[in-house]
Amino acid sequence: MANFDIVVIGASAGGVGSLQRVVEHIPHDFPAAIFVALHLPDGIRSMLPQILERAGNLPTAHARNGDQIRRGRIYVAPAGFHLTLRHDRMTVARGAREHGHRPAIDPLFRSAALAYGQRAIGVILSGSLDDGTVGLREIKRAGGLAIVQDPSDTEWPSMPLSALHHVDVDYTVPAAQIGSVLQHVVMTTPVRSASDMPDREQNRVSDELRELIMHEDERHHPGEPSPYSCPECGGVLWELQDGELIRFRCRVGHGYTSETLTAEQARNVEHALWSALRALEEQAAVRRRMAERALPRGNEASAERYQVRARELDAHAQQVRNLVLTGVGAADEESTPEETTPKEAAPEEP
Repeated sequence: MANFDIVVIGASAGGVGSLQRVVEHIPHDFPAAIFVALHLPDGIRSMLPQILERAGNLPTAHARNGDQIRRGRIYVAPAGFHLTLRHDRMTVARGAREHGHRPAIDPLFRSAALAYGQRAIGVILSGSLDDGTVGLREIKRAGGLAIVQDPSDTEWPSMPLSALHHVDVDYTVPAAQIGSVLQHVVMTTPVRSASDMPDREQNRVSDELRELIMHEDERHHPGEPSPYSCPECGGVLWELQDGELIRFRCRVGHGYTSETLTAEQARNVEHALWSALRALEEQAAVRRRMAERALPRGNEASAERYQVRARELDAHAQQVRNLVLTGVGAADEESTPEETTPKEAAPEEP
């Protein structure tokens, strides 16, 4: 009998290749259900289920709202939708973006911690920034297991490094070994008794899940108000302290860590600079056009005034262009928290 009911996997940049290597080594009789959240832009037609089904041994499909969870299958969060778990069924809903993504990894992991507790396994694969770290912590607090791809096994190690830095991870192995690790732990790792379970902080997790699906009571807010505004909707961000992690959430449910908040702020700055550059160049072009129309009419003074103003606008535009080209407003390069030694090597094949 399997000791775990579900496996939740989160991935971002570089994640498709990592996922293929994971599922390749999961046997066809795997006794748990697997759920995958990969960062995808809205509006695309994702072929990830077909890719994973060809690479592995398990039937794979996009998750559908309200469907019953069946063991031995892989469910993929559709592009533009969050995937969360409710006991024996799954929920697929748009909800508010987290860390600038929908689907995001943390909602899936938090719901797994809430619904399945010690019978859940969380897996973090390749990706930038730190989506998934908070959710993996919740799985561990609920008594589940945490597995992280070896950061040296990917060109995008920030998500694995963040998880290793903030979570008491059980296994850190290359992606090609994770499938074998999953089979081993699902069949052999004993689940702790309820008396050994850590505090699940169910009220807090339940509140966050309610916020995710837009059912928050507006009279109650998580954490304390911060001086920052939500990059997506402009609302007040509420600050939540979780150990070393600082998180933010607005009233409608957009969520960030400090890393993803600064990345979203940087994108907004860059967008603003490009908009300013366009507006300045258009103003300069209009002034030159006005000068061209003034000259044939003998309005040389007006034409000169328009030309002077156009040159001033060109100079301002060049200053803004230089700011953009030198990286002002660009998101930070991939962060690398302090190195964490892998806690345990992969077990031998059972």
